[in-house]
Order: sequence, then structure tokens, then C-alpha cells
Amino acid sequence: MAAVSAICTLSAAAVTAPALAPAPAGSGPASNSPDAVASLFGNPVIAAGKGFQIKQSDLDQVTEGVRAEAAAHDQTITPDQMTAINARVLQGLIEDNLLLQKATGGDRAQAQAETKWQMADLLKRAGSEADLDLELRALGMNQDQLRTKIETKMTAMAVLQRELGVKITDADARAYYTNHASDFVQPETVQVRHILFLTVDTATHQPLSDKDKKAKYAQARKVLKEAQAGTDFAKLAGQYSEDTSTRSNGGQLPPFDGQGNIIGAPGQRMVPAFTQAAFSLTNTDQISGIVTSPYGYHIIQLEKRTPSSTVAYNTIADRLKYVLVQQKMSPLAPPYLEKLNKGADVKILDPALKEAVAALMTNQPPQMAAPSQ
Repeated sequence: MAAVSAICTLSAAAVTAPALAPAPAGSGPASNSPDAVASLFGNPVIAAGKGFQIKQSDLDQVTEGVRAEAAAHDQTITPDQMTAINARVLQGLIEDNLLLQKATGGDRAQAQAETKWQMADLLKRAGSEADLDLELRALGMNQDQLRTKIETKMTAMAVLQRELGVKITDADARAYYTNHASDFVQPETVQVRHILFLTVDTATHQPLSDKDKKAKYAQARKVLKEAQAGTDFAKLAGQYSEDTSTRSNGGQLPPFDGQGNIIGAPGQRMVPAFTQAAFSLTNTDQISGIVTSPYGYHIIQLEKRTPSSTVAYNTIADRLKYVLVQQKMSPLAPPYLEKLNKGADVKILDPALKEAVAALMTNQPPQMAAPSQ
């Protein structure tokens, strides 16, 4: 589910964070005090500044995507982690609102162009419209909602780029591409399906008893024989696999390289035993024996092997320029954003969030959001 990971990264980085539009002309500046009715019905204003307010629902809309992605991968977000996520997202929402008030027609046109290639990139990662829709539904959104959120964030970034006077030309990007050629070599990858029989209790994270392990192994052998006899592997995965994150997708995993690095999911890796077994398969649809990992017993089927290649410049030019702009803006953005905050008299009205954002800003400067690489 490479596209899901990528989308989640966008959400967590606040690239897809919904920023409220500035108050309509003639409506007057927004109040910095919480709306009494909103507070009464559980949707208080949690932050405000000149021309904008951010409600609890705006924050929840973003963080729910993070929760959904974690749940899809059977991951638990601790209270401390959730506090940090809320703080980062809220800070991103505040910055977006401040920047959007300065947006010009040129900024919005630039954002539309950047949104177009980002959506195309996500579709390519997903593999098809249907696959992208499926992954987005798991995050509680559709393509139109995602497009709107990305365009909002890209508009804010276009404003910041213009205000800071940062420019990256095609010549700049080509020079970087040439001077860092090794960075654009894609390693050989494989894509596989698998069926997992867990030997770990998912609630306690403790190993099962030897008796239960033997029962799981016997079940794995039975299913392996069915697969070797020609029963559809994806159907078997849907019926027997205990990997809940891939079971509904026929056991399909995202592509990964010989080091186990999952493509499109920076920092995530397959365990060595699984990687070694997957790369030992040479023919499409070839099925492994029973592979033992710290998680349990796996049966693996090779779907596709992609040889190493160099990424052509024209296929990554837009993304490369965007990343170079982000790098160039990174040291310039914090003082500018701090100035905007003070000028707009921004106040965080929720005490817990105020403390969390203060802790975030003490530990590190505001982060420039960028699409996942």
C-alpha cells in the first residue's frame, strides 16, 4: 500500500491540512474570542488571529487521517505522540491561514500546477484510480477532497516562496540532478503477496505457546499445499492471512528493495528473513516455502521484479524543483512566519494545545512541509 503511506505522509506533514479561507471582504476582522455557540456544541475555536479562526473540527479533520492510517496498519498512537501530532498540525493550520490571506492570482495558479503533478504522482504510486480511491476511503476522504487540501497547502507555500524571494530555475534543478546522479538510481525491487500466520499475540505482543505455534505451522502447510496446487493466491490470502492491513488486498505488499526498504514509505523496512526469501524467488507467480519471521509464518508469492534503473530527469523535474525550493526556504521561513504570527495577534485558546505548540516550537523551528519522496 505504497500510495497509502505516501498519502499518510502528506497528511501528517500537514500538506493536506485544510486551511480556512480568509474572512470575506467587508465582513470585518474575526474575533479572537471563542464562539459561544460552537463551544456549547463541542466545536470550540482553538486558535484565532486577525481574519481567521480555527475550530476543533478543523484540527480533527486532519488528525483523523493519521489515526485511520495507524489503525489500518495495526499501529497504536500513544497519548504523547497524539499531543505532538496535534501541535504540529495546529501550527501548520495557523501558518496556512496567515499565508492564504496574502495569496495572489499568481500564487493560486502556481498552486494549481503543483497540485496537478502531485495528484498524478499519487495516482502513479497507487497503480490505478480504483486503488487510489480504495486507499483514500481508508483515510476517510475522496480524490476531490484530497485535491482541495493539497491545493490549499500549495497556495500557502507559493505565497511563502514569493514573500521570501526564493526561485529555482530549470538550470538549477538540472545541475543538481547531474551533480547528485547516484541519488536518482532506483535499486532493484520486488513486489509480492503474502499470507501470514501470526505466532505473536497481537494484544500482549508475547509469543504464542509452542502448542499454538505448531497448530499455526500445520495450518500454514495446509494452505501452502493449496497454493502449490493452483488455488488463487490472492483468494487464499483473503481467506487465511492474519495480516489485517493486506488481507483485503489479496495479501499484496508495496514494492521493496534488497535492503528491505519499502518504496514510498521512508523509514519502513521489511524484516531481513522476509526480504531474503522474497528476493530468492525468480519467476513471476513463484511461491516460497514457509518463511519464519519474528511475526510468524509467511507464504510468499512473487508478483513482479523490477530491475535497477536511473530516474529520467523529466519524470522528476517538478518534484525536484519543489524539494529544492523547500530546502532553500527552510532557514528563511521561521523568522518570517514568527513575524506574521505577531502581526496577526495569533492566540491559541486551548490551554493544552498552547502548551504543546510551545514545546514543539522550543524543540525545533517550524517545518516546511514537502511531499513524500
